[in-house]
Amino acid sequence: MKPTHTLQAEHLTSGYEQKTILEDVSIAIPSNKISIIIGANGCGKSTLLKTMARLIKPTGGQAILDGKSIHQMSPKHLARVLGLLPQSPIVPEGITVADLVGRGRFPHQTLFKGWSKQDYEAVAEALEMMNITEFADRNIDELSGGQRQRVWIAMALAQQTDILFLDEPTTFLDITYQVEILDLLTDLNKKYGTTIVMVLHDINLSARYADYLFALKNGRLLAEGSPKSIVTSALIKETFDLDSVVIEDPVSQTPLIVPVGRYHAV
Repeated sequence: MKPTHTLQAEHLTSGYEQKTILEDVSIAIPSNKISIIIGANGCGKSTLLKTMARLIKPTGGQAILDGKSIHQMSPKHLARVLGLLPQSPIVPEGITVADLVGRGRFPHQTLFKGWSKQDYEAVAEALEMMNITEFADRNIDELSGGQRQRVWIAMALAQQTDILFLDEPTTFLDITYQVEILDLLTDLNKKYGTTIVMVLHDINLSARYADYLFALKNGRLLAEGSPKSIVTSALIKETFDLDSVVIEDPVSQTPLIVPVGRYHAV
């Protein structure tokens, strides 16, 4: 099992240039669980992930890992503990699948030490988990959007961090692969105890796969808790401005949101 880390945000305020997106957010990430951040477009979900991963410097508050501000840690040390797959990563030109996945091993390597057996094994395992071993020698440019997304997730897995942030990991994937990816991430959590924090747009998949939900609205924390404890039609209305009926998912027994819409009002 992965070590247990404490990760929290204290009064975090953050944004881009002069625009504040996230305002005074305090959360504690449940260790060794799957947490999912939900909310309408532009509410600050991605900004929260990036700020807690030190990609964005906060204008107020701080992110704290194991009792220490992440800004007091060396980048390499932080990268050994916390990995982030951003929403729209830039693909280096002319790189193969295996080479890109191998970049996930950078935090574990030193200047004077070449690849170790553990590095090769980590890459091979990540390729196998994402079912892309057959693409290992192919150029990234030759792959479809969904295949590329699986390669990026494999790179994050190869990093073998104790905490994994994923911003929309199911982007470009059809429903079959969305479920497969979320199942694989659940396997990772259950087998190794990896703490996983994701941003997802699909509220029903979020309610099904999350141990814990954080709902954001206009850059502030609106609600948090287990899906069964917080997902109600009132929360969906306040979070997304959507009328809905919440029933029990017949497969997972988690909340299932049924949108109403103007043409199907109850």
